[in-house]
Amino acid sequence: MERRVCVLCVAGWLTLATCAFALPSPQDTIARRAATTRSQPRSTPRPAVSSVPQLARQNYADSTVVVIDAGHGGFDYGGIRGQRVWEKTMTLDVAQRLKLLLSAQGYRVVMTRDSDIFVPLGTRVAIANSYPNAIFVCIHFNSARRWGASGIETYFYSRESLPLASAIHYYVAGGAPTSNRGVRRRGYFVLRKTRIPAVLVECGFLTNPTEAQYAQSASYRQKLAEEIGRGVRERSLVVSPSAANRFAAAGTVPLQPFIDQTRVRDPDTSRRHRRSSRSSSKATSSRHRKSSASTKTSSSTKKKSPPPETEY
Repeated sequence: MERRVCVLCVAGWLTLATCAFALPSPQDTIARRAATTRSQPRSTPRPAVSSVPQLARQNYADSTVVVIDAGHGGFDYGGIRGQRVWEKTMTLDVAQRLKLLLSAQGYRVVMTRDSDIFVPLGTRVAIANSYPNAIFVCIHFNSARRWGASGIETYFYSRESLPLASAIHYYVAGGAPTSNRGVRRRGYFVLRKTRIPAVLVECGFLTNPTEAQYAQSASYRQKLAEEIGRGVRERSLVVSPSAANRFAAAGTVPLQPFIDQTRVRDPDTSRRHRRSSRSSSKATSSRHRKSSASTKTSSSTKKKSPPPETEY
């Protein structure tokens, strides 16, 4: 009996030893698992840690640069003599609000001035032209010697600027509680010299008591910035200038008709130019009153020289 128990113990010990030697080592197990993982296709790809930053950079690269030009500044108050509300202050406030809105929506915003300083017109144009894929939005408020002059108007010059002018004017004029003076083509320096789509928005007359009161409201200036920003975002929805139908379909913005003022001036905004030209012609005629030939020369010169575009 004891001999049989011993034999069974020895047999059991041999069996356990054989199984132990048959088991793979921990190193072999790890190597096999790694080989199996490499050979099998991954069903769900592992999410990349940098995927979100890459998408953000892609959107940033594809976004359009917007150059915002706050009119006047520094010693250039804007408007006319005796005007109570300074144009340079109103334009800078709307421009800064527009900058915050567009920056939050992924646009790269460049300001020609971000404080109360004077920037020459040539410098403003140079800043705009240094960004070939940009658009140029110049913000102004209007003024006139006639207190009854009122309304929103938007200026452009080049043909490729018309869709941008149409979109911005469509929303600004539609959201403002004042009259619509339309889109106008005019050769202002900052519009004529820029090589990118450029518009100039006149956000109302500061010489009009009602519109001046609107402009002094922070909520109204915020509304102006929001409508300009909406026009910037949806400028691609404007009906093509070559389309026969100028009316908007679903999801589009109508192409605005425009007044060509490259040769014709608005009497509300050009009265100061007329007065200056008349005063200069009177001085010239008084100096050459004795000579009829000089008088004819001065009159012909007066007809040929158009009013200078020095406002903007």
